[in-house]
Amino acid sequence: MPESKSRKKKSAPADQAAAPAKAKPEGNPRWLVPTMLTLMLLGLAWIVLYYLTAQGLGLPIPALGAWNLAVGFVLIIAGFGLTTRWR
Repeated sequence: MPESKSRKKKSAPADQAAAPAKAKPEGNPRWLVPTMLTLMLLGLAWIVLYYLTAQGLGLPIPALGAWNLAVGFVLIIAGFGLTTRWR
């Protein structure tokens, strides 16, 4: 049975051999996880405090009415939005 010819690997030109390798992404920025968790917890706390103040306990939440829920959910969604950058 005949033997197949082996292929020779092409050597890289001298220009490419001297070029530095691409740098790998180093991971998360140091501010990402604390900011992400802070936004999510702050949104949760805002919603909980809104419900507590709706009972007339006198806690300091602005009188935004039902918009307080929107503020809380925007904070939570911003925190979850930062999770897309997490590696």
